[in-house]
Amino acid sequence: MRPSFLPVSVVVLAGGQARRMDNADKGLLPLHGKPLVQWVLERIAPQADEILISANRNLDDYRRFGHRVIVDAPGPSLGPLAGLLQGLRAARHDLLACVPCDSPLLPGNLIERLHAALLADVADLAVAHAGGRPQPVFCLCRKDLLPQLENYLAGGGRRADAWYAGLKVAGAEFEEAMLSNVNTPEDLERLVRAS
Repeated sequence: MRPSFLPVSVVVLAGGQARRMDNADKGLLPLHGKPLVQWVLERIAPQADEILISANRNLDDYRRFGHRVIVDAPGPSLGPLAGLLQGLRAARHDLLACVPCDSPLLPGNLIERLHAALLADVADLAVAHAGGRPQPVFCLCRKDLLPQLENYLAGGGRRADAWYAGLKVAGAEFEEAMLSNVNTPEDLERLVRAS
């Protein structure tokens, strides 16, 4: 059952180019018979009031999961911030969480803990940390950050951590395994063996 502390939208980022995976669509790669994105959706759904999937290819495949699919910003690649931008534009709620499509071990309290950090620090944005390092694509932010993100991208910015540097950011620590993602065929093989 989803926590009742806030209405929250979630954008699942599935628009990456996956160069280290031979340009495969990572969200659709199978893990024990289910696409990686399905693992993510099953873990995040109890925590969310709305789920958006940000993608730029295989859109019909993503629509089959039953959530609204939004297309990454057109033009040159903006990296993960493209999905966050479109998520902020499309989200129905004032808070938007962001997770990648290739992290099937997401914690069941990810949004709750990010929200607690956001409130405790009266922050603009809360970012998950693992091993003491920020993991910028696992975050919870206020929808009113949209103009700042639009300006940052319009000015040529692309790196999430550089955008965060201009904001009041809170952190929440998680076990590294919970935030592990699949970047290479070897990562996927390790995950298959470990799970």
